Amino acid sequence: MCRSIKTLRPPVLPEEATEEDIRAAALQYVRKVSGFRAPAAHNREVFDRAVDAIAEATAELLADLEVRGHPTRQAG
Repeated sequence: MCRSIKTLRPPVLPEEATEEDIRAAALQYVRKVSGFRAPAAHNREVFDRAVDAIAEATAELLADLEVRGHPTRQAG
């Protein structure tokens, strides 16, 4: 796992993860998996689509997780 991706669920992150937090984690994941810090122009579209898809999946995961002792987040 990429060390710069932080846990985004409570109680590790006391407040709800922001869209910015989620997108930053998605970007770090795509960078790690692709091996590129910044894609070449011909890979930019696919790189950005991957970040979008992972951010969406992460937001859905966080919204649906049930963590004991913490209220369930509502998908939004």
